[in-house]
This record gives sequence, C-alpha cells and structure tokens, in this order.
Amino acid sequence: MKDFSNASFSPGMISVMQQALDGAVATLPQPVSSSHVQSIAESILRTTKEGERDLTALRTIALLELQIVDRK
Repeated sequence: MKDFSNASFSPGMISVMQQALDGAVATLPQPVSSSHVQSIAESILRTTKEGERDLTALRTIALLELQIVDRK
C-alpha cells in the first residue's frame, strides 16, 4: 500500500470514505479479490487527500481507476 501516513481526515470524512469503499466493492462481482479492495481503498485515500469530498465522485473515480489498472 502506498504511504498515507501524513494524511489526516475528520471522522465525518472517514465515514464518507468508508461508504465509498463499501459502495464500490458492492458493485464488483463476487468473489472480490483483496487486491481490488486495496486498489479501491488507495484510490479513495489519494483522491480524498487531493481534495475530493463527494461520496459518489470518490466511488466512481475508484471504480474507473480499477478498470484502467485491470487492463494493463
């Protein structure tokens, strides 16, 4: 996992990030691999750290990035 040790988020934002993660994972076919969950989590952390705060945007960006990564 990438280093997010300098990132700091409010409890409310952590809740939004968790909802984004849960929502994104729920859209994937079962079984969901741990590498996919990790990729989604990293995307949400990075995107939130860059300033995005919208739940739908966080989930959508993470899923789009997962599609790009899976094609490599």
